[in-house]
Amino acid sequence: MDQISEKTKMIVERLKILKRKFNTHGIDGYVIPKNDEFFSEFSNKDRLKTISNFSGSAGYAVVLKNKNYLFVDGRYSIQAKIEAGDNFKIKNFGEILNCKLFKNITLGIDPKIFTNDEINKFFLKFNKIKIINSNLVDEIYSVYPKYIKPFYSLKEIIAGESYKKKIDRVSRILKKEKADYLFISASENVAWLLNIRGQDNPNSPIPNCHLLLTKDKKFFFICEKKKLLKLIKEKKIAHNQIINPEKINSFLSKIKIGKFIVDSKTCSIFYRNIIIKNHKIVKKDDPIYLLKSIKNKYEIDNIVNTHIEDGIALTKFLYWIKILNKKKITEIDAQNKLERFRKKSKKYLFPSFNTIAGSGKNAAIIHYRATKKNTKMIDKKDLFLCDSGGQYKYGTTDVTRTICFSKPSNYIKNIFTKVLKGHIAVVTSNLKTHYNGKLIDKRARAYLLNSGLDYNHGTGHGVGFFSNVHEGPQAISKFNTVKLKEGMILSNEPGYYKKGKFGIRIENLIYIKKIKKKLSFVNLTMAPIDKDLINFDQLNKVEKNYLFNYHLNIYLNLSNYLNKKEKKWLASFI
Repeated sequence: MDQISEKTKMIVERLKILKRKFNTHGIDGYVIPKNDEFFSEFSNKDRLKTISNFSGSAGYAVVLKNKNYLFVDGRYSIQAKIEAGDNFKIKNFGEILNCKLFKNITLGIDPKIFTNDEINKFFLKFNKIKIINSNLVDEIYSVYPKYIKPFYSLKEIIAGESYKKKIDRVSRILKKEKADYLFISASENVAWLLNIRGQDNPNSPIPNCHLLLTKDKKFFFICEKKKLLKLIKEKKIAHNQIINPEKINSFLSKIKIGKFIVDSKTCSIFYRNIIIKNHKIVKKDDPIYLLKSIKNKYEIDNIVNTHIEDGIALTKFLYWIKILNKKKITEIDAQNKLERFRKKSKKYLFPSFNTIAGSGKNAAIIHYRATKKNTKMIDKKDLFLCDSGGQYKYGTTDVTRTICFSKPSNYIKNIFTKVLKGHIAVVTSNLKTHYNGKLIDKRARAYLLNSGLDYNHGTGHGVGFFSNVHEGPQAISKFNTVKLKEGMILSNEPGYYKKGKFGIRIENLIYIKKIKKKLSFVNLTMAPIDKDLINFDQLNKVEKNYLFNYHLNIYLNLSNYLNKKEKKWLASFI
């Protein structure tokens, strides 16, 4: 039996075992989300993949007695069918909201991996929910990687602000909201508040933990003690500030009764139910999200320097794959080569997400991931799309480039140019009139929409400082109305995807800077945009000037780190 059939057989067997548990627990179905107990985007405990084989970053499996459903968004519709289509009916997220596929049944959930809002929004309209205080998927398979490396601190010169000053800022917000406690359920927010990082996740330096902060600036870690040894040694915390997660119920029942701020997006039903036994929830948004989104001068300086490091690797890679390399290579070969270029930097740590290296029809799968089993040879007649990023000391990168190896058709060039025009429209937006992501998103899509084309994903996401590559609350999308402020970082990544044919995406990271009392976007990413794919007749003078200045800036910053041939090639973009 071949590899694919073996995997299918394994998933079928796991589903059978799961369904046999339904009668024991008095349920008709079981819901499995992508996230773990820390609601991390990247986790070593991927229960959704365990039960469905779907490896995308967002989704829900609903396993019933006779049917199985996998709900994903537009980014993953093709990928989900390829990876899980043998055993699951693939449905769009939107169908959960008014879901008539299943109703008047009892669905089981693990309360540690769902929020109250999530359950109310998606599953309670037509069904009953039963809390099961164990994870049924873990009972079938629980061989996940475990990391016990201790958390570590960032120096103030790196973070730009002491953790004590950050606690002062949050304490003032608590008092303003007349709240006694902030329960910080999002690990990334704990990392920001205390200027700490960890090694608990595969693509992010976020330390898995929770924190309780009082209005009087006292804080308590909800975490295994062994992960806090360095912080204890630094006298950042004391032994009596550490709460064993298994004893959280007892701890919260003993503290003074008060009003809590919790985060509706990451506070699990498990923790919420413990809190409301003795306390009152007065607000359901963690204020740290917005505070964290506005980067200070030190963070921006570190991120700018990080993008120079990353730009050197990217530019060398693009020259190598487009000009220098004459051998036949696979998608895996290409992404491994890019990784080797990044590793030449002493500051590079690891990828900020799994690289997307897709040739031809694979590039049309928005979040495609090449593996040794499915990788294809890169055909010089096809477009090649590479979306990748790195975690460096100290900064996070994310960049996509689409390139050609032979003369493209006018059809391809015209679409690529429309995507490019949208990309330029974003970065040149007037932030006084286009002050949120919803307004800017329209600019990004305008040239494609004029030709009846569009793309099924947001135009941009927020990005953290040496943190998660995807970070809110800001984003450039059809729905995001968060006001854009100085210091915010976003991606700028319009695209177009022709199923079974090709994919195009151009992505830079940009940040908001005040220049002559005016807020403007400034590029962080330093990598050339393939001029062979551009129909320059479709560009106006402003767009041509933008491209000239963009490539000139790259040359001025990177040329000293390139060899003669690479430097000459990069100069040809100016």
